[in-house]
Amino acid sequence: MFGKTISTKTAEIEKKWIVIDAQGLVVGRLASIIAMRLRGKHLPSFTPHMDDGDHVIVINAEKVVFTGRKRDDKVYYHYTGFQGGIKERTARFILDGRFPERVVEKAVERMLPRGPLGRKQLGNLRVYKGAEHPHAAQQPTVFEVGPLNPKNVYNPKNTTKAA
Repeated sequence: MFGKTISTKTAEIEKKWIVIDAQGLVVGRLASIIAMRLRGKHLPSFTPHMDDGDHVIVINAEKVVFTGRKRDDKVYYHYTGFQGGIKERTARFILDGRFPERVVEKAVERMLPRGPLGRKQLGNLRVYKGAEHPHAAQQPTVFEVGPLNPKNVYNPKNTTKAA
């Protein structure tokens, strides 16, 4: 009557390489799509305890967009390990700084499960601030995030307020 539950085995996993151009894309929407791809939830053979997601390459990470005032108001905290050593940086400071790709990395990291499997899946993410990446030998396919939903690409004229 009904089929058996399929559990993917390690030998059956085929990982693809995809490239995403982050220019003009909204950070949170981009991160949720990347996290879904890294986990493998887009596949019909998704198995929660296996790393069966794709390898994701993100280029132009410094050109991602925050909606509203988040670029100025969003604060990232980190702790140095010393007493009173909590430090904070705004999203604008990080995006204009030396490592703007950390904004995308941190957004994706916080959407993946914590633990050994989540860390392994995060290892399949490569984020670069320019348009170049050193993974041409893997022949990655281009994955367009913008056409999936008009809200994925930031458009300041698209803001609608509830009447």
